[in-house]
Amino acid sequence: MNQTTVQKHLDDLTWMSGGLRDSPTDAFVERLRQRFPTESEFDVLETQKLKRRRDARRPIPSLSTMEGSFRNLLDVHVKDGYDLSHVRWLSGGASKLQMACELRWRDPKLDSDVVDQIVVRMEPQESLNATSRLREFQALRAVAGLLPVPRTFWVDAEARFFPEAALIYEYATGVTKVSGVEGRTSGVGNAFGHRLRPLLGEQFVDHLAKLHSFDYSTAELGAFDVPSPGTTESANWQLNRACRVWDSDRPEEMPVIEVAINWLRRNLPTLDRVSLLHGDYRGGNFLFDEASGNITAWLDWERSYLGDRHRDLAWITLPQFGHFSEDGRTFLVSGLVPIEEFYDRYAEKSGLEVDPERIQYYKILNTFQLIASSHGSAYRVSSLGRSHQDVLLTWIEGVIYSLVEELRLQLLEVGS
Repeated sequence: MNQTTVQKHLDDLTWMSGGLRDSPTDAFVERLRQRFPTESEFDVLETQKLKRRRDARRPIPSLSTMEGSFRNLLDVHVKDGYDLSHVRWLSGGASKLQMACELRWRDPKLDSDVVDQIVVRMEPQESLNATSRLREFQALRAVAGLLPVPRTFWVDAEARFFPEAALIYEYATGVTKVSGVEGRTSGVGNAFGHRLRPLLGEQFVDHLAKLHSFDYSTAELGAFDVPSPGTTESANWQLNRACRVWDSDRPEEMPVIEVAINWLRRNLPTLDRVSLLHGDYRGGNFLFDEASGNITAWLDWERSYLGDRHRDLAWITLPQFGHFSEDGRTFLVSGLVPIEEFYDRYAEKSGLEVDPERIQYYKILNTFQLIASSHGSAYRVSSLGRSHQDVLLTWIEGVIYSLVEELRLQLLEVGS
């Protein structure tokens, strides 16, 4: 028996124990790569995540370390001098470290001295979602002028200056919830009230329609793989992505997940049109001005990719991200728009078909992805102490019971 065969048997013996997930071998990582081929950028990130999991736990970078890293980047990119002030941490979010500061410098694009409010968005040692700062940077630049998004300045995709990959962009003004109303974690399911609901709801649908009908080929999206229309490639990539996360992070076997994966594999939908997707389009990921009711910025583009628009549509309409109106019967998508009205207005504004069968498919895939993240990655990352958000990640694990029940009901609906 050769060494490779011996290692494979050892991997098989420790697979269920979780030992390989806490300290993955190269063979374990390669087997996941071969079993679940997916987009190249995600493949790199997930491979890096698992191989670096063997490294010792590192302390959270201090604010002075973050400031020093930013100064090192500015020393390279800013030629006419600069001044940093009001350096501070930003709270919010479930996965990234965020620092804010004020930058006085001479902006070469404006050819004038300016003061910019800056956000540095950086990975922790290991995140709830292994996502690409380069993709986020490119997506924000692609939709600038189409949607309200923060201006991007620089990206440190290879962590040359910061301890981890980082994105530097403009601080966006606005709020995620109505003042005086208790908001939920990450803005999920927030209530916006009678006055703001129609104002925000119209923009909410309009912005999504613009995004999905946008000609992505006009933008620089080199970090994005482009699936082929007329094939199941897009759905297969996304299913493999969720499977890979689940197999690398899960704490236990769950038979309902195997049923879901088998159904998803048998029913891969064909892609009709490639769209740029946000990936996490919902309340809590946009800021708005409470007085005017205008959406001021769309944030958190870390899950963006090129693929089937129905994945975004199914994500937005998941029950976890909305709530019922005051009548107790009308479900409001992201707390804003009645669900049937949402689909009708989206189709009218975008000129794109809404296919109920693909919506159903991606709802099942999205629920599986949420379970993989909440019961897999949140558990693994928090138990290994790899993130500054260990308390929040542990709290997130509590949603798995409702998600598993939701998945069970979805599978019954499709007769699986």
